Amino acid sequence: MRNRQTSIRPVTHSTLAAGDSIHTAAQPTPGMMSSVAARERTEQQAAGNGTAGEPMAAYPPPESWPTGRLLSAAARRVERAWDAYLEEWGLTHASVPVLVVLTRGSFSQREIAAQMHVTEQSIGRVLRGLQELGYITREPHASDRRRRLVTLTQAGRDALIALDQAHVVEGLIGQSLSPDETARLRHLLVRMLADLPLPEQRDEV
Repeated sequence: MRNRQTSIRPVTHSTLAAGDSIHTAAQPTPGMMSSVAARERTEQQAAGNGTAGEPMAAYPPPESWPTGRLLSAAARRVERAWDAYLEEWGLTHASVPVLVVLTRGSFSQREIAAQMHVTEQSIGRVLRGLQELGYITREPHASDRRRRLVTLTQAGRDALIALDQAHVVEGLIGQSLSPDETARLRHLLVRMLADLPLPEQRDEV
């Protein structure tokens, strides 16, 4: 993790909460996307008869896929691009939302998991990694020694500020959609998330 000089501006949930908000459509840097592109070529070759360096078109074509599969495939590609971008700070798409939650104050592991709708076990793994990076501290709770209070450190705040570059983050979805189309997509995704019920068992991070 190397130091960066960035201008200080407020950390916004629009660019950090999930890595999928839409304001601009800038293109990610080539280095950021190279590992993503390589993995995508491998997947395409495995699905067809292509050789190395000759990616095959998906079969059956995406136009014939169920809507759920289209959403899943697009989400995986954006997630990989997001993780590639976050590697500079040692973070992932799973750990950034934890830091964002902690900008509101100190919480127990259970409270963090509840706010993110994930299991305590999965959050525990994320917290261990964040603590090793120096982004959080975990101390015994003042009134309940069985619990540990998780607090965001200054290093964690600095990392959030440094990575909150909207023109890069928003570019991770590519440039295939116009500003109007991305705004519409965002509206539809937010509506879907509000309408779909949460599973009985909380998700893994």
